[in-house]
Amino acid sequence: MIDRLISKIQETKAPIVVGLDPMLSYVPEQVQKKAFAEYGETLAGAAEAIWQFNKEIVDKTYDLIPAVKPQIAMYEQFGIEGLKAYKKTVDYCKSKGLVVIGDVKRGDIGSTSAAYAVGHLGKVQVGSRTYAGFDEDFATVNPYLGSDGVKPFIEVCKQEKKGIFVLVKTSNPSSGEFQDRLIDGKPLYELVGEKVAQWGAEHMGASYSYVGAVVGATYPEQGKTLRKVMPKAFILVPGYGAQGGKGKDLVHFFNEDGLGAIVNSSRGIIAAWKQEAYAKYGAEHFGEASRAAVEAMIADIRSALEGEL
Repeated sequence: MIDRLISKIQETKAPIVVGLDPMLSYVPEQVQKKAFAEYGETLAGAAEAIWQFNKEIVDKTYDLIPAVKPQIAMYEQFGIEGLKAYKKTVDYCKSKGLVVIGDVKRGDIGSTSAAYAVGHLGKVQVGSRTYAGFDEDFATVNPYLGSDGVKPFIEVCKQEKKGIFVLVKTSNPSSGEFQDRLIDGKPLYELVGEKVAQWGAEHMGASYSYVGAVVGATYPEQGKTLRKVMPKAFILVPGYGAQGGKGKDLVHFFNEDGLGAIVNSSRGIIAAWKQEAYAKYGAEHFGEASRAAVEAMIADIRSALEGEL
């Protein structure tokens, strides 16, 4: 799957991923009203609204981008109905030829971690048959519990030819409370990066490993270090746009081949219609506003990369 992701990035010339992280407040009133008219102001109505919202954004952007990253918490808040919308979103994006990165941040031990891995990336045995659960192409994984929590995902990835992105240095302001702590003279995030490189060396695609890393755009200097620590790991870079990251901050996340990283923007794209820069589109054309935001992001990152690489 890492080879397919790279192929899609090269095809679109857009090393970006759209985060499908819909809050109900991002969904224009006309979409909500239509969903509520059919299902009422219920969890099912909310789930229908975010599903229709997602579908419009995907329809308007899928030809520009290689991948999407739905954040499962935004769906779980609506209970089972929300998870149904998550699954519909995953399936629809795959039908459009997009690579789907399930932002699920799972991480446990033993059979529990194996069950998470099977549920999101693998197949579960039911009697004489097997079924794919959520069936994303990649999943994000929390390494805090150590190898016991990560290796079940790697095993499923080997079977299914899929991939993971391990949290290494996250984009949030308080990430340093733990991730920057020095251990034997090195920050913890660097030690985690070394482990990612070790896991990845044993599980390679054509040129990059299917064990990738999450490193926030808000920490470009740390990204520079981690790029060297994990030369064969693809880096998923959150924190662009709404969290402050810009194209010029990201060049060190990439390798000299222009590959090695994929940059995420979530509300900067899906809620673009609410921003002053895209106000001309209005709520009625929120999908077109998202397309314009994708085009602006691609241009920003391309410009930065062409100037540095």
